[in-house]
Amino acid sequence: MTTPTWDPAQYLRHAGHRARPFADLLARVPDLPGDPPRIADLGCGPGNVTAVLADRWPTAYITGYDNSRAMLDKAHAEHEGATPGGGRLDFSRADLRDWAPTGTYDLIVSNAALHWVDGHLDAFAGWLDALAPGGTFAFQVPDNIDAPLHTLMRELVATPRWKARLGDVLRHEDSVHAPAVYLDRLARLGCAADVWQTTYFHILQGEDPVLDWVKGTGLRPVLTVLADDPEARDAFVTEYRDRLRAAYPSAEYGTVLPFRRLFAVARKGG
Repeated sequence: MTTPTWDPAQYLRHAGHRARPFADLLARVPDLPGDPPRIADLGCGPGNVTAVLADRWPTAYITGYDNSRAMLDKAHAEHEGATPGGGRLDFSRADLRDWAPTGTYDLIVSNAALHWVDGHLDAFAGWLDALAPGGTFAFQVPDNIDAPLHTLMRELVATPRWKARLGDVLRHEDSVHAPAVYLDRLARLGCAADVWQTTYFHILQGEDPVLDWVKGTGLRPVLTVLADDPEARDAFVTEYRDRLRAAYPSAEYGTVLPFRRLFAVARKGG
């Protein structure tokens, strides 16, 4: 899998739809033990949903972590600093593949990031060790690698024209585990775990809106590899666009994108 180059502006084009699962995740997070609480947001992106944490916990000291300089620049410029409730919002560069907590947290949260981290299950024990007793680890990830959005991309990458150049760039089909796998791992680590799935039916507007959506996320590895070859990039995007049009037809009210996500909220004992 290729580490993608991120485009904050493209990602935020569908910010409302992308933020809704985070709100649903936070609704299941219980009260935090610390006062003021200390929170880590893993894979914070441009910081727009990290800022929502300060609305829920106004006095919290919150740090968003991401490995994209472009995303962090956006977060620093628009969200960093003291919060109205007396807390603070900061951002720091870190790679979740080797991020290690410093100090104790009351909440470690991650929104649509762990599916980019190979072996993320193995990191859970260390992250949970850094939680205060009664603290929470909560995350959500896309759980739709079997949707046309991704299967059509993989099929195209596997064609003779693209296989040699793009064959290994996409996320693996096991980048997200079955819900029972997460439940078992978190429970065995001593947590009271709640794991569930939700399928959202996003109604998108505009021309080729599903392509526009995936340009901000799943297509990023392809766009990264082909960035130095605009002709090849445009050829791939055009062929992929045509396949998406057939899979996600438009209606007079917009284009429906079914999107399944997996959620987990794990409360540490104590």
